[in-house]
Amino acid sequence: MNRNSQPFSPGVHTRAPPSYEVLKEEHEVSVLGGPQSSMQERTTVINIQAETAVPDHIVWSLFNTLFFNPCCLGFVAFAYSVKSRDRKMAGDVIGAQTYGSTAKCLNIWALVLGLLIIIGTVIAVIVIVVTTVNHPPGGY
Repeated sequence: MNRNSQPFSPGVHTRAPPSYEVLKEEHEVSVLGGPQSSMQERTTVINIQAETAVPDHIVWSLFNTLFFNPCCLGFVAFAYSVKSRDRKMAGDVIGAQTYGSTAKCLNIWALVLGLLIIIGTVIAVIVIVVTTVNHPPGGY
């Protein structure tokens, strides 16, 4: 066997691989180069506020406007949703939350009343059909 040869052992390394940070720093130095001048480095800090998630419920309002619109609640909810979106774009988070909360409440009421009307209509049709089948008109 050769003196310089190393025995083969799977999974056992005699030397640890270089860490990622070292490779990353070497790459940055090679790409950016060394310091260009002895001038003092100037920095600019820009504070960007994280966008707050204010739900405006505009899709739900549009759905209620098109399908469940008892007493025009869906349309009013849609108007409040648009107002909420406008306030959010203007940067008024509290106003957007207020209009969004009102739109959510109106959407809930529009959905509940719409479903009650649909369920009531289905029950009324079933009752009418059952009574006419059991008691035909003109029959004794």
